[in-house]
Amino acid sequence: MTPISPSLLAFGRSANQAPPRHLGTRFTADGRFLHEPGNTVVSHVCAGSSSEAALLAVRERLMAMPEAGQFAFTHPSSLHMTVFQGIIEHRRRLRYWPEDMPRDTPIDVMTEHYRLALKDFAPLDGFRMRITDVTPTGLALEGDSAEDRLCLMRWRDAFAEVFGYRHPDHDDCEFHITFAYAADWLDEAALPRWQAMLDEQLNFLKEHTSVIELDPPAFCAFEDMNHFEELIVFSNRPETKENR
Repeated sequence: MTPISPSLLAFGRSANQAPPRHLGTRFTADGRFLHEPGNTVVSHVCAGSSSEAALLAVRERLMAMPEAGQFAFTHPSSLHMTVFQGIIEHRRRLRYWPEDMPRDTPIDVMTEHYRLALKDFAPLDGFRMRITDVTPTGLALEGDSAEDRLCLMRWRDAFAEVFGYRHPDHDDCEFHITFAYAADWLDEAALPRWQAMLDEQLNFLKEHTSVIELDPPAFCAFEDMNHFEELIVFSNRPETKENR
């Protein structure tokens, strides 16, 4: 029997005594996303690219599993990799919020504060990301080379200066692309089937798009996890979405 990977075991019912982390604040048990405004810096998956096509094929395979109803799937257009986490409604505490801003500041005021602070942000070099794992909720990624990993840390360090905080995982962030969130845990009996499917999808992605085609990092606002509106794109010449 194929051994169950740690990344899949983490979604098993016996490994979890509490409900999924964001249930009731980010999404409901029936997969409906809730209002959870915030801002962030992400690189969207390039629309129309071969990477997007491959990722959507994997997403459809996950949605075809008998237990797919236990997951809240985000809209396909939201596919992205987070470069640096901004602030969010339900996480108003230090190390996730700047010390010099009151923690009851409205989210839209914080977004405008950061939009002005980032308008002259100088873009850094590009980076390439490759897939290392497929999980029930998406893809695990890492820089394709040591230089890519170093470049990504330069971006994160630069954004930390502007945002005014460093998350606890700032130096060892696990980069990912989210397809869904777990609304309920998987029964142990389902894990072997899931492992076989996930292994197949990892092989498929390594064959078709081992390096993900990503857009340049962009400062975005969001109301929930289904759409990330680009406000500033950090390409060779920073630009707003309106003047592209």
